[in-house]
Amino acid sequence: MLRILKNFWLTSLASEMEYRANFLTSSLYSLGQLAGTLFTINILYNKGYRFAGWSLDETYLVVSLFTLLDGITTSALSPNLSKIIVYVQRGTLDFILLKPLDSQFQLSTRNLTPWGFPNITFALILMGYAGGKIGLPLYAYALGILPIFFALVILYSLWFAVGTTTIWFTKVWNATEVLRSLLEAGKYPMGAYPLGVRFVLTFILPIAFITTFPAEVMRGAKAPWFILIEGMLAAALFCASRSFWKLALRSYTSASS
Repeated sequence: MLRILKNFWLTSLASEMEYRANFLTSSLYSLGQLAGTLFTINILYNKGYRFAGWSLDETYLVVSLFTLLDGITTSALSPNLSKIIVYVQRGTLDFILLKPLDSQFQLSTRNLTPWGFPNITFALILMGYAGGKIGLPLYAYALGILPIFFALVILYSLWFAVGTTTIWFTKVWNATEVLRSLLEAGKYPMGAYPLGVRFVLTFILPIAFITTFPAEVMRGAKAPWFILIEGMLAAALFCASRSFWKLALRSYTSASS
């Protein structure tokens, strides 16, 4: 599997880097987005507004986690999961299903682009800055690795499940865009939202587990055992997305049949 994954990614990166000017454009765009978010937060805090339970620098930590996940999404998730719809519509999903390799693995890992790398870089810089300002010890960063990984699994599972519905409803572009819009809510701490919205973003659509909760674990606001709860949620959603994919394939009618 690792050798196949390496071949997938090297081939994909080689193809994408033919357009090197796009990397500069992507970097400037990412920097502009991040600067805009930080500018907005600074205006709010300078005017006396506070996200409940979060200082300015702690809010930066949440933004850095969101930016990190957005970068990974842009490079690894979006280039793959957004194509499920195209494969079904064009009938090219048949070629994936006929190969002696797990279809979900192929659909999830075949492509890798460098366009999210700037966001990842900026996120790590901002995370180091915010951590330094609030006095995070080195072990806090290590402690954050697992919840960030689980956040990625949660994000992947939600997106893959939405993409899977294209087997029944071939035009689900709007659904994936709605999901991406909802994920934008993770850009700010949950303390920024009313209680009802926080409930929805925690227990119905688990956006809180993607950025706010990992940041709380890192800054010591949640006990380390909370990572186990997030891990259980990530495992449950991943298994659910895989079962949903297998169920959907039973309804799939190939282009050749």
